Amino acid sequence: FGIFSERCSLLWGGGPAGGGGRMDTVTAPLQNLTQMPDPKYLMVGDGYRIATYSWGDEDAPTVVVVHGFASSTKDNWVATGWVRDLTAAGYRVLALDQRGHGASDKPHEPAAYDLRQLAGDVETMLDTYLVDEAAYVGYSLGARVGWEVVQDIAPRIPRAVLGGVPDGIPLARLDLAQVRALIADGTPVTDRVTQNYIALTERVPGNDLRALLAIAEGMRASKTVDPDPSHAPQQPVMFATGSLDGILEGSKALAAACPQGRFVEIPDRHHFNAPGSRVFRGAALEFLAEA
Repeated sequence: FGIFSERCSLLWGGGPAGGGGRMDTVTAPLQNLTQMPDPKYLMVGDGYRIATYSWGDEDAPTVVVVHGFASSTKDNWVATGWVRDLTAAGYRVLALDQRGHGASDKPHEPAAYDLRQLAGDVETMLDTYLVDEAAYVGYSLGARVGWEVVQDIAPRIPRAVLGGVPDGIPLARLDLAQVRALIADGTPVTDRVTQNYIALTERVPGNDLRALLAIAEGMRASKTVDPDPSHAPQQPVMFATGSLDGILEGSKALAAACPQGRFVEIPDRHHFNAPGSRVFRGAALEFLAEA
């Protein structure tokens, strides 16, 4: 999950020249919080560069936000108002583009996307930024990773918000053969679920279809698509899923499996537009403020 002793030497600024070596806090008026700072890159244990971002006062309580499959920090958390609202509420926000997404490296090997590696990237970010404790907010794949993170390093994650989970749809129901054919020779995709995720992939700038295919293949191979309710987090966890999302009942079941779980149904939202819901953001902020 990363080597703590090397953390300070593994972080450098974004841009062609790499920028400075300092982890400068991004400070900006609230109206500018929809803009992305330059990424700060960290090197994880298997040699990939992960793009990370920071907003707010370094001394403020920290919230880590982790995006979903075929999304990015900008798409999932900045454009939807989460960074703006969390910072306005007095939190420092840390985020990463998960491997295979955004400005991070995008390996095409399925073995690079074991769930433990994805969770380890989050822990490495916390170590690198010298954060001992943080709340966790994840959506879709980010929530699936969060299910592991909140248990792997439970003392460091006192509470979590997990939205849109379990979501095995892009990983268990994606028609991999059709995606491979599309990549190989442009054969049109006919499976509806696969079409939806291809459209999402094309909507988010910088996505690499080969890398996203490798994510699905890697997590299928590790048999870790959905969480195991028999091994649930013990700390307070808020689950939130759209009322129009096909995984609604599964999310409710996960909340019921957690000793301190609660469930919020996001009205009139499906899986793809739930992150932009004011109801979702408001419930999460209230939940985080209970700490």
